[in-house]
Amino acid sequence: MRFQLTADQRALRGGVREMLARRFGGGALRAAVEEPRLDRALWRELGAAGFFALRVPEADGGVGLGLPEAVLVFEEAARVLLPGPLVATHLAAGVVDGAAEGEVVVADVGRDGLVEWLDEADVVRGDAAGAVPLRSVDPLTPLHRVPGATGGPGDPVAVLLTAAEQLGTATRVCELAVQHARTREQFGQPIGAFQAVKHLCAQMLVRAETARAAVYAAAVTADPVDIAAARLLADEAAERGARDCLQVHGGMGFTWECEVQLHLKRAWVRARRAGGGAESEESLAVDLLA
Repeated sequence: MRFQLTADQRALRGGVREMLARRFGGGALRAAVEEPRLDRALWRELGAAGFFALRVPEADGGVGLGLPEAVLVFEEAARVLLPGPLVATHLAAGVVDGAAEGEVVVADVGRDGLVEWLDEADVVRGDAAGAVPLRSVDPLTPLHRVPGATGGPGDPVAVLLTAAEQLGTATRVCELAVQHARTREQFGQPIGAFQAVKHLCAQMLVRAETARAAVYAAAVTADPVDIAAARLLADEAAERGARDCLQVHGGMGFTWECEVQLHLKRAWVRARRAGGGAESEESLAVDLLA
C-alpha cells in the first residue's frame, strides 16, 4: 500500500512553512542566537495559527486534528530551528489556561531533571524547586537541571513530537549538504562530483527517509513501541546527518555564520528530552522479549 499526505495535510505543511519563513527567517535566527530570548509576539502568532491547539477538540475551541498533523507541524518548526518549549506548551494546550492561544509559555521538568526555557516559562509542570542553570551546548535552548529529580516514563506524544523535530533537522541538514555540494567547487568542479561527498549525501537521505517512514507510521498507529522505534531512528538521522553535513561543509560548518552547527547542537539537546534514547531502547527490548 502507498501512504501519501492528503491535500489538507500538504496545505497545512505549506502554510506553516510559509508562516515560519516570513516570521523566523535567517535574520531572525541570527538575532536569536546573539540574544537568546522567547519572542512572545511570535508565540502568540503560533497560538493564533493553531500550532498549540492543533489536537484540542473543536468543541473545546481547538483545531481538532490528530497526531499526523502535529508531526508535520513540528517537523516544519525544526527545519527553521524555531526556539522555545514547543512540545511542552503543545501538550499543555487544553489543560493549562492560555497555552492553546500562545498567551502562556509552559515548560516541563524532564525525567532526568532537565528543564528547557525555565526562566521564560509562565507555568512549569513538575517540581522545579532548586533548579540550577546549565551551560547549554545549544545557544537557542537555555537549560536548567533539578538535582535529584526522577520522573516516570516519557509521555509517548512528547517522544513522538521530539522525533518529528529530529526528522525536521535530518531533512534540513540533508538539503544544506546537497546545496553546498552543488555550489562549492574544488579542482575546477563542484565537490558533489566526488564520490566521497556523494556517499555522505546519499547516506543522509537514506537515514532521513527511513526515519520519516517510521515517524509518520507511528503518528498513525500511536503505538508506544512504534513511537520508540521512530524516536531512535529520528535521533540517529538528526545527529549523524548533522555531523555528515558538517563534514561536507568542511571547516566553514563549525563557524557561527553557518546554520549547520546549530542543527547539530539542537539535535544533541533534543536527544535527552522525554526519556531520551535509552528509554526507547528499553521499550523495544521489553516488547521483543515479550
